[in-house]
Amino acid sequence: MVRAGLSAERLARAGAELADQVGFEQVTVSALARLFDVKVASLYSHVRNSRDLKTRIALLALEELADRGAAALAGRAGKDALAALGNVYRDYAREHPGRYAAAQFPLDAEAAAASAGGRHAAMTRAILRGYDLGERDRTHAVRLLGSVFHGYVSLELSGGFSHSAPDSQESWERILDALDATLRCRAWWPGGHRCA
Repeated sequence: MVRAGLSAERLARAGAELADQVGFEQVTVSALARLFDVKVASLYSHVRNSRDLKTRIALLALEELADRGAAALAGRAGKDALAALGNVYRDYAREHPGRYAAAQFPLDAEAAAASAGGRHAAMTRAILRGYDLGERDRTHAVRLLGSVFHGYVSLELSGGFSHSAPDSQESWERILDALDATLRCRAWWPGGHRCA
């Protein structure tokens, strides 16, 4: 018998909370069954398997991040917008490390199409409208920003910057300045010019 009140959405939210506590890789249908004190079989009425559960957590995390990003970007442009979106990812990762890891979970084509992933790309492209970039260059710039934001956050979360001075916040601010300068000057594009 399925326990009253359980649903796919409730399981995804519980899985997201569990991921923040123990790590996204540790979240399984069995772990949730223990959490709800039910038999594993009773959860299969709501999720197909652990991959389905992880996909649902990933979709939740992508949606939460997109909502935060949209709120942070409202009324901002240029470097202010770039820093706002970078800070959304960094702050979310610090507050919700398991959910942040879930947002990186590889989705199949159908789940990816239904996800908020497109909103993330649209937000990044909106930031780039403040810079003088052609369409092809914007694609490279989207990849640059994603690589830097997610790379820095992942290294910081793993403790990669915790053993030396200066504080990682100072480095983060310099990185945002460097990204802004790179995008304004197009210094890394073929034929790009240098700013004075």
